[in-house]
Amino acid sequence: QVQLVESGGGLVQPGGSLRLSCTASGSISRIYAMGWYRQDPRKQRELVAIISRGGNTNYTDSVKGRFTISRDNAETTVYLQMGSLKPEDTAVYYCNAVVGLARTKYWGRGTQVTVSS
Repeated sequence: QVQLVESGGGLVQPGGSLRLSCTASGSISRIYAMGWYRQDPRKQRELVAIISRGGNTNYTDSVKGRFTISRDNAETTVYLQMGSLKPEDTAVYYCNAVVGLARTKYWGRGTQVTVSS
């Protein structure tokens, strides 16, 4: 079992920045990758960024060059630094962990990001 707790969401003006954090607890040694997804009520949940245990990263095209995913040395906390935010980035952002050989997915409760003037 892995528990994920997100923080850092909020209201920001277009062009602004926010940093999301996600701290994992439980069977953290079995985490294969961690990432961030987002969901607007009108859309399906989409992958935003992911970082593997080996440090490889991947981003959805719409955030490339604006968002950066990183993690701490203990590999228990993952960050999403978001810059040049746009109204279309407004969504609930969910932290995700892929765990074990079965690649079981665990989810945080989500944190709201609203980009509006």
